[in-house]
Amino acid sequence: MYVDGDAGRLKGEADEPGWEVDPDDDWGVAVVATVGRQLKLRREAKGMRAAEFGAAVGYGEDMVYKIEGGKRIPQPGYLERADEVLGAGGLLSAMKEDVARVRYPKKVREIAKLEAQAAEIGVYVGLSLHGLLQTPEHAGALFEVWQPSYSEEEVERRVAARMARHSIFEREPAPALSFVQEEATLRRRVGGTMVRRQQLERLLEVGRLRNVTLQVMPTHSGAHPGLSGKIEVLKFADGTALGRSDGAFNGRPTSDPKQLRILELRYGTIRAQALSPGESLAFIEQLLGET
Repeated sequence: MYVDGDAGRLKGEADEPGWEVDPDDDWGVAVVATVGRQLKLRREAKGMRAAEFGAAVGYGEDMVYKIEGGKRIPQPGYLERADEVLGAGGLLSAMKEDVARVRYPKKVREIAKLEAQAAEIGVYVGLSLHGLLQTPEHAGALFEVWQPSYSEEEVERRVAARMARHSIFEREPAPALSFVQEEATLRRRVGGTMVRRQQLERLLEVGRLRNVTLQVMPTHSGAHPGLSGKIEVLKFADGTALGRSDGAFNGRPTSDPKQLRILELRYGTIRAQALSPGESLAFIEQLLGET
């Protein structure tokens, strides 16, 4: 029987905060409800009562009922132990990937889905580092100062969701990624000295990838089209594209060809005014040496 090693008791809801189902996330609700029904059907087919099954997997009876009723998101470890106890042959354990995505905020999942499909991504960011460039420590430091405040569990949830998007760097074929970051976003001491050093090292690592172009917009460069806000342009293999800018079209995503040309013009101008990729990496190395 699996129990909490520290407390010597079955795990309950208080042991796993942050795994509640978002009632406004229709897809997430459907996934968790389906997984819960499968768990219940297999448990009953095995002739096990909820309390007996809970003891076997290391969870309290109340938690078992909530997971089976679609009220709680089961952790990967729960599904793995349930698979073993119920002799599901890997079918329950295989649900871990979909269940893990449910835990990520709906908006983050939508962004990650688009990024995963894109053949090219071009981004200009002026206020903070782009999420695909952030280390876990840097992302955590940003979420910890959010207002209104996130709980510790919500910070961990959002950091995990942001880091999951980094799988884009492992895609085959690799997408073409272009980033332009304002100098100020590199100088800001988010999280302290060590966190900043690790972040600068991560930027150098990513900037040296063959499919990545990383540029720095120096503060002394003067006015440019990105000063009205973030710009993103995603292009897909089927020839379609999607763009968004804080300073254009009410900040809404657009696939209109005329509007996309405007965003591409602005982004192209920004890239032309920024330091070259080689100069940008040298600049980041200089900042790292100054920390």
